[in-house]
Amino acid sequence: MARPTARVLALLEILQAGGTRTVADLADRLGVDERTVRRYVDHLIDLDVPVRSVRGRYGGYRLAPGYRMPPLMLTDEEALAVLLGLVAGRRAGLVTTSVAAAESAAAKVRRVLPEALGRRLEALLATVEFTAPSRPVTTPEAGVLLVLAEAARHRRPVALGYNSWGGRRSERTLQPYGIVLHSGRWYVTGADSASGEVRTFRLDRIETATALTGSFEVPEGFDPTARVLSGLAEVPYLHEVSLRIQGTVAEVRARIPAGIATVEDLAADRDLPEPWVRVRLRAERLEWVAAMLAWLDRPFVIESPDALRDDVRALSRRLAARADALPDETSGPPW
Repeated sequence: MARPTARVLALLEILQAGGTRTVADLADRLGVDERTVRRYVDHLIDLDVPVRSVRGRYGGYRLAPGYRMPPLMLTDEEALAVLLGLVAGRRAGLVTTSVAAAESAAAKVRRVLPEALGRRLEALLATVEFTAPSRPVTTPEAGVLLVLAEAARHRRPVALGYNSWGGRRSERTLQPYGIVLHSGRWYVTGADSASGEVRTFRLDRIETATALTGSFEVPEGFDPTARVLSGLAEVPYLHEVSLRIQGTVAEVRARIPAGIATVEDLAADRDLPEPWVRVRLRAERLEWVAAMLAWLDRPFVIESPDALRDDVRALSRRLAARADALPDETSGPPW
């Protein structure tokens, strides 16, 4: 038996909503002519879908009472989208379930596919390569994510049981403004009852999440992604770095990700011939900050710490020495 096309499945979706649909209405919604609609209906009947024809002035087609669409009636493209989505989502940290759950879901999809299509998709999954490395993933409870997502959408507070990075457990009420996925980790940000401030929490550290009654309003213009990234840039590290860099906020931000540093426009220095910004970041090691400044290739002033000056000078000496080295003075390949 031939597999249903995407438009045949779209017709089934429309009929699944209930009621009688005229041929003209179905043709308009599917973007086809009425003759094609009748051919699609015949295809559904061939698939044992109980489509009933209703005669008369208000006639058309409807599904038999009590019929429910079988699960996973997928076209070839839909099946490919589901399987590749599971694989790519897992590598990127998008999937919040365990590896076993993702593999089980993919296996169930493959089992309901026609044999020929299943073999082709197996071949694709066995041979596909990714240029980006797989991200380390922290997996929150799927139930926690769904509770928070629903609460954020409907503006309902949530009671959380949270474990801090130091292992201290706390109970708090959160007004979830938004959920953000960043570098393989899921975060929720919103007004926190324990601190009285807008806070960001990692979902994999949330043990329990219970929706509460009540409602709240999200501050106008609040950007959950920007709040999470700025919060990550302020996490305590060994060194606190402050720099002045020549350029606009947009120019510097294009080179320095928001999760690494905060960038502030120095509006008070408008008398300068060029715009300058202040960049603040925190780092465990200063060597990479020196390398970042070299990569930016813009005039800069180190405000703190003084130790960074030594790292910048050391990097400049290493680069100069390597630039002046002759081919026979290197330890690299002879060619």
